[in-house]
Amino acid sequence: MRPAPALRLLVFDWDGTLVDSVGAIVGCTRATMVELGLEPLPERAVKDMIGLGLRETVEVMCPGCDEALFHRVLETYRRLWIGEWRHRIRPFVGAEEVLTELARREYLLAVATAKTRPGLDRDFGVTRFGRYFHASRTVDEALSKPHPKMLLDLLEELGVRAEEALMIGDTVHDLQMAANADVPAVAVTSGAQPREVLEELRPAGCLRSVAELPAWLASAGVPAAAGRS
Repeated sequence: MRPAPALRLLVFDWDGTLVDSVGAIVGCTRATMVELGLEPLPERAVKDMIGLGLRETVEVMCPGCDEALFHRVLETYRRLWIGEWRHRIRPFVGAEEVLTELARREYLLAVATAKTRPGLDRDFGVTRFGRYFHASRTVDEALSKPHPKMLLDLLEELGVRAEEALMIGDTVHDLQMAANADVPAVAVTSGAQPREVLEELRPAGCLRSVAELPAWLASAGVPAAAGRS
């Protein structure tokens, strides 16, 4: 599958796609489980749940948990994340240069993430990437991936048709969300899941990192200046 020639909108996942945060998420998740007396999940299991919503994530961590435990997990994770683990994240090498180049080419840029709005806003402040994006959706503003709601909301807000958009993400949840919204997708292997898992969903491309995206767009025949009409 190739993206539509009249590509106007590029929608990025955040963690594992633009920001090197998967290791911190795994560490914080396992630390949360240890503090609450839960059996820590294997690293692979934690990585596979990255990108899901809060409820879905906690259900993987402690299946069948009641509301009281659900809120204890959230409170503990947020305290540990804000106090320690969030300071360990960094933008991927080349990510800002890519966003600068895509903005120069006049693409509309957006974010669809499993982070909460306060979490994304904090990351925008640290990375200073917020200025590149025309819109964003978080897990507290739309249904969790792989439901298409985040993408559908962004398409409506920005006045873009599905065939004029491209989703870029590092998990099967990103790719499944895109498929559910009839939006083409490109996978990156810089984050939570390996190439062989991502390629099973037949993305339009599978890149080592977001740094390869501008060259991939050019090689796929996408116009250098997509325009914002």
